[in-house]
Amino acid sequence: MKILYTNFHDCHGGGHTTYVLALARALGGRHRVHVAAPPGSRLLAGAEGLEGVSAVPQPFPNGIRRLAARRRARASLRALLREERFDLVHVNGSADHRLVLSALRGLPVRPRIVFTKHNSKPASGVGAWWRARRGTDHVIAVCDDTRKRLLDTPYGRLPMDAVPNGVDLERYRPWPDDARCQARRQWLGAGGDDVLLLGSNAGTIAYKGWMDLVEALALLPEVQRARVSVLLAGEPPADDALARIEALELGGQVRFAGLLDDIRPMVAALDAGFVLSWDVETISFACREMMAMGKPVLVSDYAGLPENIEPGVDGWVVPARSPPRVADAILQLLDARDRLPAMGAAARAHAERAFGIERFVDATEAVYYRAVAAGA
Repeated sequence: MKILYTNFHDCHGGGHTTYVLALARALGGRHRVHVAAPPGSRLLAGAEGLEGVSAVPQPFPNGIRRLAARRRARASLRALLREERFDLVHVNGSADHRLVLSALRGLPVRPRIVFTKHNSKPASGVGAWWRARRGTDHVIAVCDDTRKRLLDTPYGRLPMDAVPNGVDLERYRPWPDDARCQARRQWLGAGGDDVLLLGSNAGTIAYKGWMDLVEALALLPEVQRARVSVLLAGEPPADDALARIEALELGGQVRFAGLLDDIRPMVAALDAGFVLSWDVETISFACREMMAMGKPVLVSDYAGLPENIEPGVDGWVVPARSPPRVADAILQLLDARDRLPAMGAAARAHAERAFGIERFVDATEAVYYRAVAAGA
């Protein structure tokens, strides 16, 4: 099968990039795989390093003011589609989906189009109706919550599968105690063994909810508050967030690791993870990576996040945007500190049962075969 993956993100790309690279890496040896992504993007750079995968610099400009750039991008993508005659194009966002449909217009043979919905934004309006009706053959939802949301949209009439995101369980595995202690010293310095270190590799965009945890920390009595530190990976946070942290007098307890090429040393150092999103989220690669590395995770009840967790066994679920409830959960973590390793082992076991990359790839590949067969 000849497959083209597209995605519009021109920078880091977050979970979209992780998703496409995982599929391209696994399927590059089974199929003829191309990845089209903007120049300078993390996705294009990652695809260039994958054996058996052709990386194609391809912008996906969006907006009425970029009409000339969109015409150039359409011409280059149209040439690629005409030359390669793909069996299937897997689109991952509205901007690349829209450009693919425009570039295919008038070509004698159209590949089958699979669309993955990666966020909780409404799929409504004329654009969604047009893409669903005129240019989508199969839909993948990355969790059950996303699938349910899509049923009441123009995509609800199409063949649809929920295929939860998977992670590489060999790469993301618990670290030995000595390596974990070394990682903790890296972030906490000497004497940090008694600190409860909570962290997230989900990023520092506001809707990821990390400030709710900071606000919750400020609500704790001083004795308990002093026993907790927070570690975050991602882009430098906004100035107003930094100012709020200082106003809460938590500057010494909230640390930022920056954008990391390898998040494992940071995750290894944690006692527990958190993903407290209140917008855009689906099921979270970050949550599943932390659980695979043996960390229990505190999640909000937003979108598909609770699908990851068995409360009290491998994590906790709290209402979204509720610092007081997050504060209660932190107190529970402090009281149950000796139980966290066992909960982490349960998180790893859960990952082994449900989060493996092979399950994810095989289920996605099965969607491809059904989509192509339906168009034969």
